[in-house]
Amino acid sequence: MFKKRYRRILFFFARVVIKIAFLDIFLSKIGLRKISEKGRDARILDAAKRYRNLAVEMGGVLIKVGQFLSARVDVLPADVTEELSGLQDQVPEEDFRRIRKLAEKELGQTLEESFAEFEEIPLASASLGQVHRAVLRPEDSLAVEGAEDITKVVVKIQRPDIEAIIDVDLSAFRIVAGWLERYKPIRNRVDLPALMDEFSTILGQEIDYINEGKNAERFWEIYKSNPEIKVPRVIWVKTKQRVLVLEDVYAIKITNYREIKEAGVDLNEVALRLFASYMEQIFEEEFFHADPHPGNLFVIPPEKSPTGAWQLAFVDFGMVGQVPASAMDGLREMVIAVGTQDASRIVKAYEKLDFLLPGADLDLIEQAEEKAFERFWGKSMSELQDIDHKEMMAFADEFRDLMYDMPFQIPQDLLLLGRTVAILSGMCTGLDPGFNVWENIRPYAEDLVKSELTGNWDMWWGEIEVLLRSLISLPRRLDGMLDQVERGELRVQAPGLEGHLANIEKNLQGLTGAVLFAALFIGGMQLVLAGFSLPGFILLGSALIPLLVILFR
Repeated sequence: MFKKRYRRILFFFARVVIKIAFLDIFLSKIGLRKISEKGRDARILDAAKRYRNLAVEMGGVLIKVGQFLSARVDVLPADVTEELSGLQDQVPEEDFRRIRKLAEKELGQTLEESFAEFEEIPLASASLGQVHRAVLRPEDSLAVEGAEDITKVVVKIQRPDIEAIIDVDLSAFRIVAGWLERYKPIRNRVDLPALMDEFSTILGQEIDYINEGKNAERFWEIYKSNPEIKVPRVIWVKTKQRVLVLEDVYAIKITNYREIKEAGVDLNEVALRLFASYMEQIFEEEFFHADPHPGNLFVIPPEKSPTGAWQLAFVDFGMVGQVPASAMDGLREMVIAVGTQDASRIVKAYEKLDFLLPGADLDLIEQAEEKAFERFWGKSMSELQDIDHKEMMAFADEFRDLMYDMPFQIPQDLLLLGRTVAILSGMCTGLDPGFNVWENIRPYAEDLVKSELTGNWDMWWGEIEVLLRSLISLPRRLDGMLDQVERGELRVQAPGLEGHLANIEKNLQGLTGAVLFAALFIGGMQLVLAGFSLPGFILLGSALIPLLVILFR
């Protein structure tokens, strides 16, 4: 069974990779970009449909990957994310007899002995386990300090054989990662082996329900005094390694926009609260819920909330993240830079976070950030989507060299945070297309600036030192520039010009190779079809030479 599963995953991705390599890379390389672009959206949607069908059928890690992609409404086309969003709801449920057997083995008694009531039909079916509603026995409710009124709970039970399935899936994904790593633009920006190791560690933590219970309890401690956020209590007397029992806080799924509005809750308020909660987790607690997909976030309507006002509820604490101490300064720097529209500070933040590849052109990156602030700062997602295509193309053309080189990377210790922020961005945009991340990040930037101004004397002395050095060196630099003018040696640098010329030369070489390849290939085919097999195959063989030159150059 496991060997067949392994082969099916590899075969699926092999088809996708080969199709992309030929239609999207090879054809563009030989000057057939228009043919490459034709039907690209349909190809991507078809791949998404086939992936969803495969993931629904096979479950496991494939579901986790699909759930991540389905939340990227800020990056992927809407029809693709809509196609993959079904993975939140369509995970096939496990045979209850197998679930019962595993749960009773873990609990050491029958389900009827463990709970006053237990629903056999699952409330939710996830990739690694499934959730059933139940009612606690009175003595178990009293065992939770301060939660004597808790009777309704959810029981999360691990899928049988999930550990073996995860091992098989990760082995297949490591092979796929090896294929992708051969493509230089991907290899330069993402450490795929490190990403796979990180994913493997996270999945190992997710199937340890004792660990998840501890995470849930830590979040409850963080939000116990906040009436706007609801985190379930852990029923430890019933929680085991593969069975987790939590207070039932399931309500309206955060992507059920119609039902949220019918409950009298404003979608923009939900987006604001969701964003604010993550800012608090990342910048104040340095500990965050790292799996904010729609199946893990709920809106409790006012009539069902103990506070009489709607609440944002979190569930599923198997995947959490810790902000590395080494990255916190860089993250604060980034928020301040975005909130104050400081391009030079953004570059400093990139450096502190180790986001830049060696040899990155810092001046060009700063210029691009300044232009980006001028053109795009303050716009909501809906406004950004309405920007004239010509304006976007003009921006890309102005910074062609930067777009071509893309000197950015994601450090290993920030992969989980990057993934979380990406999903969060997509979810806020889905709740409110007019959500303005710039305006919502400004208050945090202002608070961080105030804290720096009032308590960070090192920062003050650093800024004063930089200013004094600039003032001291200014007369000497001006004198040197005037000497160059007098001698006629003043030169103006145009850093993009050399790159443009090199690109033109490269494109001409590619065009020459493409013409030669086409001539040899067509000539060879005509000879073969005319019955002159030997000279025809010689020409076809010769066509491989310019083809290989184009591909490997």
